[in-house]
Amino acid sequence: MLRTFRELNSLAQQHSNLHILQIDLKDIDKYDQFVGQVESIVQDNGLNVLFNNAGISPKSTRLGFVKGDDLVETFVTNTVAPIMLTKALVPLLKKAAEVNASVPIGPQKACIVNMSSILGSIEANSDGGLYAYRTSKSALNAATKSMSIDLKPNNIMAVVLHPGWVRTDMGGSKAPLSVEQSCAKMVQTVMGLSDVHNGTFLQYDGKQLQW
Repeated sequence: MLRTFRELNSLAQQHSNLHILQIDLKDIDKYDQFVGQVESIVQDNGLNVLFNNAGISPKSTRLGFVKGDDLVETFVTNTVAPIMLTKALVPLLKKAAEVNASVPIGPQKACIVNMSSILGSIEANSDGGLYAYRTSKSALNAATKSMSIDLKPNNIMAVVLHPGWVRTDMGGSKAPLSVEQSCAKMVQTVMGLSDVHNGTFLQYDGKQLQW
């Protein structure tokens, strides 16, 4: 975590348009304060893209080892936080959509991207286990679908994105994708989003996945 902060601070020193804001996503009572900080940066332009990325996965993966505390903590981080933060930031997303009224629906207007996982796919689950992680991501998928419907009248779109199996602390060293490979493809996919993608479950490279 400290290494990540150092890297971010280094980038911020090189790019004046990069702003680093810190928030504990489990502290929902602080969301309004965070929104105020974001608004002070984006001002009348609003927020074009909200990327909900935070996620955890406990070690108690099999049914016999599942712990209630792990389930609750995982749901708060992986499902509750993205829903509540999106709710808090909707006014800024609406503002961006209004400011960019002449722009087609997509990231140049207003877009919510919720980072999920193929492990949240019910159809693709052939291995079982991972109760906390799978169910929290399935719930996030369902929430994103609702967002895509509820916010469509405001010209705000919402999609679910699977980053692939990536070599991170969570993905492990055997994962086939590097962080750079996954991120480059995800940026390309997000920038190519349009109205036809609203409410879909996409892989990092743009392939549509099964719910």
